[in-house]
Order: sequence, then C-alpha cells, then structure tokens
Amino acid sequence: MTTAIEVLAAPDALAERVAAWLIEQASAKQGSFSLALSGGSTPERLYRRLAAAPWRDRMPWERVHLFWGDERCVPPDHPDSNQRMAREAMIAQVPIPPGNVHPVPVDGGSPEMAARLYEAELRAFAAERPGEPLFDVQLLGLGPDGHTASLFPGTAALAERSAWVVAVVGARPEPRITLTYPALEDSGAVAFLVSGAEKRAILRQLLEGDATLPAARVRPKGAVTVFADQAAMGR
Repeated sequence: MTTAIEVLAAPDALAERVAAWLIEQASAKQGSFSLALSGGSTPERLYRRLAAAPWRDRMPWERVHLFWGDERCVPPDHPDSNQRMAREAMIAQVPIPPGNVHPVPVDGGSPEMAARLYEAELRAFAAERPGEPLFDVQLLGLGPDGHTASLFPGTAALAERSAWVVAVVGARPEPRITLTYPALEDSGAVAFLVSGAEKRAILRQLLEGDATLPAARVRPKGAVTVFADQAAMGR
C-alpha cells in the first residue's frame, strides 16, 4: 500500500497532530462527517485531546457521526469496552448529538446477531450518502501480531468479502465484532496510530508491505497515513 508517514516526538505530540489533522478533514467535508474509532491507549489519548480546548471548539460535532471499527462482546460499561473508553474520554465531553453516535450493539444477543445488526445500521447510513465513502476517516491501530480492528492472523474474517461486519470467536478470550476489509476499505482516508517501542518491529513490517499482516492488507479507496511516535519508528 502507498503510505504517507508522519513521525512525532512522543505520544502527546502524536495525539495533538492527529487531532489537528482530523479537524482539517472534518472542516473540509460538506455535510455529515463519518469517523470510525479504534480502541487502545493511543486513540484514547487522541480522544482526550479532542475533548479539550482548543480542539473541542473547532470540531463540527453537529455533523460528526461516530462508528467503531471493532468491539469486544462485553457490556458497554465494562472496563474492556471500546465504547466505554470513547464515551468517557471524549463523547461525554463534547456537543455531539446522541443520535450521531453509533456503537456496536453488543447487548443485542449473540455475537453473530450483533454483527448483523451493526451491518444493517452501516448499510442504512451508507444509503443516506450515495456516492460517498462509508467512512470519511477510519482510525486503526496495529497489534503486535499485525492485527488491526479485530482482524487477527489466521481467522476466517480475513477472507470475508461480502459481509461488512462479522463476529470473531476464539481468537481472543472474549468474542469480538469487527468490520471486515470491504467496510474498512470504503474509507476516504485511513490513519494508523502507532506508538511505543514495542511496536517498532511490527511497524517496520507494515511499512515494508508484509502481506502476512492483516493490517498491511487494508487497501482503502483513499489515502493511508501512518502517524507514529519516535519510539515506534526508531531510526
């Protein structure tokens, strides 16, 4: 994949830069702005930055629609819930209309049912924006095994080309719900957020285009940017 790379000195600088970049993206877009969130400590630092001055007052929250790239099948108030993290770090602190927040319905029954319900919501949203990407911006992380969202090595979800959302059972202790490549790739821009020295080796593989990594197989409609801190990038 053709990738732009921005290297920031430290995690706080990375969060500051991506906050500014997101507001640039949202301000340049007419109409609704759809943003797919990622879980993890690096995105959490970004969300807290977006919820604080000056960025909080510069984001056109009334036009922003939030989705999630993946979610654990745990209650929404569980410590491991991506929704809980994003709500506490950002959503509860900003003037976004409640109807513009679209969490994965993990309380809707089985993981498979939750995946079907979320796909139906995504397709209904896409139908309201004909000719536009599903997501204006997709935020993604990079796991130490090369996974992104909940697309783990060796799972059937990697081969899915029809469904937009699937359940992933058995790859981790708890079932996950994840967007598949067709949904991830229907994005106007994709941003990987990578920080920490422990990510250095896997980030190098990603940037070298190692196709064995699930993250390296994301081929979106729009541009890919990797925002990394110096610890992750190394020399």
